[in-house]
Amino acid sequence: MRTSARVFILLFAAMALLSMALPAKRPPQKKSIPATGHYLYVAAPGIRDYMGYGGHGLLVFDIDHQHRFVKRIQTSGFHPNNRPSNVKGIAVSVPLNSIYISTIETLQRIDLATGKIIWEKAIPGGCDRMSVSPDGKTMYLPSFEGKIWNVADCKTGEIIKTIPGFGRAHNTLYGPSGNYVYLDDLTSQWLKIADTKTHAIIGKIGPFGNFIRPFTVNGTETRTFVTIDSLLGFEVGDIKTGKKLVRVVVEGWDKGPVRRHGDPSHGIGLTPDEKELWVCDGFNMRMHVFSAAAPYQQLTTIPLQDMPGWITFSRDGRYAYPSSGEVIDVKTRKVLFTLKDEFNNSVQSEKMLEIDLHAGKAVSAGDQFGIGRVRR
Repeated sequence: MRTSARVFILLFAAMALLSMALPAKRPPQKKSIPATGHYLYVAAPGIRDYMGYGGHGLLVFDIDHQHRFVKRIQTSGFHPNNRPSNVKGIAVSVPLNSIYISTIETLQRIDLATGKIIWEKAIPGGCDRMSVSPDGKTMYLPSFEGKIWNVADCKTGEIIKTIPGFGRAHNTLYGPSGNYVYLDDLTSQWLKIADTKTHAIIGKIGPFGNFIRPFTVNGTETRTFVTIDSLLGFEVGDIKTGKKLVRVVVEGWDKGPVRRHGDPSHGIGLTPDEKELWVCDGFNMRMHVFSAAAPYQQLTTIPLQDMPGWITFSRDGRYAYPSSGEVIDVKTRKVLFTLKDEFNNSVQSEKMLEIDLHAGKAVSAGDQFGIGRVRR
């Protein structure tokens, strides 16, 4: 046998023995969320039940690392035809380490540590945009544009009380103090106030110039900023006196038809430091920025890739998150990133918030509303 052939045989045998000694190749591991960090949780389908804006599930993005996609958590929430249902709201209970997603038909509670669904409950009358108390124990859950608000236990999902007397229940915001909840009825020019001790309506703010759409409040709960039907701009209400104070119109931009919601401005948020108000413009696909103190000076406008229908912010006020999928630097007004899923598809949603984790547990959370965080 020639020397070259003998060498080849010996090499082949050595490689075969080495491959037998090596451990079997492991299957690819599923991505997990690191135990500590700041994360943006985005519920989809978060624009109606359109699957083209991120598919179905709870998408997690790493705020500290250029908002890169981390993981898609499997969720429930389906129409009777088994198609994923419209996500209507998203909220967090920090003490229970749980995130909640409401759809037109159901409410689901998901464990933040495991990503597993703890329970899903079909709610009579359906669900809309809910809000959880600061202590994480109680949820105000509106029926799906129905005539009642349900008060639910965050741990069990059981209904504690039902509050009647509405036309079309819609957006819900638990005040930062935990003492009051603000309730938006789509057929009313008044923003209702519920007392969280009695779960009864104790006041109202308005009347505003038209039916109320998305709104927000400042940290001391003395002011509310509301968008209303047919207005490109916003109005301001005094929570203590219950009176409307002023109407502010976006200057230099025309109103026009919008693809969703039917309103020129559907979405408004306060930066956490309460220095600015950001207002959505669906027709012109822009975010208009105002100073958040009278006379509410119009500061600038930011072009977006699609129609915005909502706006919220990171807890530190560094980033703005319009529902059109951009991540905007609040200070420079520059679009830094656009949210992309694991397939590099654009992600857009009107239901997103920040959750800060430490050792696998939630330690703090933002809000789906752009609420003020100055507590004097």
